[in-house]
Parts: sequence; C-alpha cells; structure tokens
Amino acid sequence: MKKKHINNIDDLVQNAVFGNKSDKNNSVETIKKLAKEKGVIPSSMYRYYTLFANGKLNGFTVPAINIRTLTYDIARSIFRAAKRTETGFFIFEIARLETRYTSQSPEEYSVCVLAAAIREKYSGQVFLQGDHFQFSRKDYFESPDKEKKEIKNLIKSAVDAQIYNIDIDASTLVDIDKKSIREQQRDNFVVTAEMTQYIRSIQPAGITVTIGGEIGEIGSQNSTPDELISFMDGYNEQLDKKMTGLSKLSIQTGTTHGGTVLPDGNISEVDIDFETIKTLSLIARDKYRMAGVVQHGASTLPEKIFYKFPQADCLEIHLATGFQNQFFDSKYLPKDLRDEMYRYATENYKPERKKYATDEQFIYKTRKYALGPFKKSIWGLPEKIRAGIAEEIEEKIIGIFKMFRVNGTLRIIS
Repeated sequence: MKKKHINNIDDLVQNAVFGNKSDKNNSVETIKKLAKEKGVIPSSMYRYYTLFANGKLNGFTVPAINIRTLTYDIARSIFRAAKRTETGFFIFEIARLETRYTSQSPEEYSVCVLAAAIREKYSGQVFLQGDHFQFSRKDYFESPDKEKKEIKNLIKSAVDAQIYNIDIDASTLVDIDKKSIREQQRDNFVVTAEMTQYIRSIQPAGITVTIGGEIGEIGSQNSTPDELISFMDGYNEQLDKKMTGLSKLSIQTGTTHGGTVLPDGNISEVDIDFETIKTLSLIARDKYRMAGVVQHGASTLPEKIFYKFPQADCLEIHLATGFQNQFFDSKYLPKDLRDEMYRYATENYKPERKKYATDEQFIYKTRKYALGPFKKSIWGLPEKIRAGIAEEIEEKIIGIFKMFRVNGTLRIIS
C-alpha cells in the first residue's frame, strides 16, 4: 500500500513528534528539506560574535529562549514577534536536562522550530543552541570516560540536528576546596577543551559552531576576574593553538535557575551584579578576544531591570522558567489539566517535598517534571487554547526584544 504523502506543515510536525519511527523519520526529513527550499537556514552565531569580540558590533543583548512545552506553537509566536519588531538576533535553545523532563530530543526540537519558521513565512538565519550541556558531578567523578561519552553523544545528536551553537557546562566540576583558583577550575577547563576539540572534529564543512563555556555554577557565589583568567589561561593551554576556541563564557552574578521561591510561591527579587558583568565582559573581549559573557537564570527577574543588561555589555541572556510559568499560569490552560499535572508532580516527587517549607514552593519547583508525561495532552489541547497561550507569550517576547535592544537588528543579518 502506497504511503500517504503529507505536505501540510502542521501534520508534518505532529508526525515528527508523535508518529511511529518510520513516519517520524520521513516527516523530519521533509521538514528539513522544506526549510532549505524556503530559505530557513540553521546557523551559527560565530560570525556575529566575532564582530562583538572585535568591537564592530555592540549595544544589545541576545536573548536565548528555552521552550519547554508547545514548542511548535510557541516558536511560531516568537517568529511572529521577530517579524513585528524586525528582530534578527534571537536564539532557540534546549538544555541537556530539558531534553529529558520535557521529552524532546535535539532533533525534534530543531524541526519544530524550523517548521514554525516555515509556517510563519519567516526566512533567513535561525539560531538553535544546545544550552547547558552539563556534566553531572557525581557521574563524572564516578566514571569520567562514561560521562564524557554521554556529553559527546549529546553533542553529536545536536550537530546532526543542525544545532550549531553549543554551551558546554563543566562548571559543576569546579572544586572550591582546592587551594588555588587554577586548581579549582582545572577539571572545568580540561573537560571544556576536550569537548571543544570534539565539536571541531564533527562540525560540518563551512560551519564554525559557536561554543560557550561556564566558570561559575548558577546559584553559587559570584564570578571573579581571577576565575575567568585562570579558566581561560588553562583552557587555552589545553587547546591546539590553531583551533578556534570559545566565543563566550557564562558567569554567576546572583541569579538561580527558576528563581528563589518564597513560601507563598512568589519569586524573591535578587540583586544582579551588573558591575561583574561589565568587568568580566571587558576582560573576555580585551584579553581573550571573546564576544563577552552570558547571563543565565534571568527569565524570572523583574522586567524593569532588563534594560540594564545591554548597558552592562552582557552578550547573551538565557530565558526559560519565565515562559514555563506563563504556560502554567495562563488563563487559557484548562484547570483540570493543570490540576492533574500538579497531582502527578506531588505523587511522583515526594522525596523533594522536604526541601521546601510550603506546598507552593514544592509545586513551583517540581511541576516542570510533568511536562514530558503530559506532552501529548498539552499538544492535544484545542487549537484555540494553544493559540491563546502562544499569543500571551508573543506579547511578552515583543517586550523582551525591545528591552534587550535586539528589535531592528534584522537588517544586520539580512
């Protein structure tokens, strides 16, 4: 029996996400082919970050957005926002841990974003990023080779999925009990250099993958110039002199992923050390010819301070939990589905409960683990509901583009 040819982009996405193995593979390849035909080009930020490094481009902070659910619908809203504001610099990203608890492979995430661009008639460069390709401290020190192999496999799957921007996070391996800062950072810079070499060995011809490192695990003490210098000097010594190294470095400035939750479930305000951002960006650019530093854990910060990041020469800012919160808190999300997801989190993550003083804190921190198990139910919501959620996020994205001053940057990459 001859297979039915599917050319409707919405149906292709459904098949790419929920189809059987054969249908999934066919739909993935069809979306990739259509993207190429429509001029939707998965790209690396390397060229533009080199301009930042050389002082030829500045004045804005690039938002990197993690989509944890309704990837296709929300990506469509982001492309609409980009068209409305003539924004060219924005990144779609997914972290190692997110691939697990949201049940999204790098390939699935990539094709959903590319399909969204096609659906919204957005053409040009699309920047996809592997965020926090993070080493597990426990697994690494139990079996270094096994953990490195896990990360390399993830890198390979990302590059094969046309994800040409990758952030290696070995900051989890930093040992602050060591006497010197260099020794504290040693495992971090050695492993980051090894992953850099691996990425360069598999990147496609004609593409220089943008690579980021990280010196301070988010949620710990603020990063210092000595840490940056110790890490980069050690990293450069490990790397082949002819090899292209890091373009950027993530630092700690006072944030935590997901924010610090108060007993009533609200997020406490934090003091961001903008002086640290400015100082370390300057060192990164002047001493190491990198584009600058990256801010993580920012989506739950008060939006009234977002304008300060471009002023502090922050290169890139990562935004995730705020959009997840907007999904869960949306007026369009059916209460029965939300309640069912919360019950799932409560019943399946009971050991986590003792970490939090209140039920509100517990649910806020664990509800993300229901995104994968309830993925089909979420994607199966009526189109009107999904569109309503996406429209709410679209308006938020427009504001973010303006506050980070990337609106109007489409002309730069056209």
